[in-house]
This record gives sequence, structure tokens and C-alpha cells, in this order.
Amino acid sequence: MDIKDLKSLIKMVTETDITEFELEAAEEKIRIKRGAAPIVQYQAPQQIVAMPQPVAPVAVAPAPAAAASAPSAAAPVAAGKEITSPIVGTFYRAPAPDAAPYVEVGQVVEKGQVLCIVEAMKLMNEIEAEFRCKIVQLCKENAQPVEFGDPLFIVEPL
Repeated sequence: MDIKDLKSLIKMVTETDITEFELEAAEEKIRIKRGAAPIVQYQAPQQIVAMPQPVAPVAVAPAPAAAASAPSAAAPVAAGKEITSPIVGTFYRAPAPDAAPYVEVGQVVEKGQVLCIVEAMKLMNEIEAEFRCKIVQLCKENAQPVEFGDPLFIVEPL
């Protein structure tokens, strides 16, 4: 298949309501997907050709700003035991945006008391204290993404 044929296929896809087009013949495979910008893949034996797409300009932060943010990432961690996220999701300190947070720094919590919520796939998972402790430090901001094992709180066991 030559470039002229590819251009006519792309034109056909962009002028219609088709969002995805795929063609396989002998040793060639063509796949055109349409979303924000059309993506075209052409695969012949041992080769993939992608049509160039306009790229939005990307702002690059100057080096001093990057250096300034590095110390905040290495903020001192308070002594104590970490309570970590058991799942990947979004950390929430309160049950609703207008509600009071479950816990605050300095608060003593009992075993089984809810500390926060981690939302994963639209399910709200309550994270509970596994032992009686005092909250020493909050490690995440409200509505911040968390990974498995990320520290959520630093606590002092009681």
C-alpha cells in the first residue's frame, strides 16, 4: 500500500463517524484510530510506520525551580511507625469534601478506628488503625494519588 492510499483512508476516517479502522491483508496490517488526534499504524513485514501528528508545545520548568522542589520531597520524616497504603488509588482524609477529616496530627486513635479512605476503581476503601496510636505526621495531601506501600501516616504506637 502506498502513501496515496493511506492518505485517502485517513481522509475517509476523519470525514465520517468511524473511530477505528483496521485492515489486514497478506503481509500488511493497517490500523487507524480516531480520538483527539488520529493515530495511524502501518505494519509491513519487520516495519511500522506512523503518520506524523501535530504536537502541542510542552512547557519546561527551569532548572532552579526543579532544584527548589527537591528539598521539599526530602522533607524530614518524623520518628515512628508508618501506616502505608494497602492499594493503589486516591487518598482522602474525610468521608466527604465538606466533612471534617477522620484524624488530625496529635490525635490518639483506637484500634479499628478509620484513619482515611483510599478510593480505587470507584470503591471507597476505609483504612483503619491496626493498633492504638498517636498520629505524628500526615504524609499525603487530600485527593492525592497513592501507590501500594506509600506511607500515609507516621504514628507513635501506644
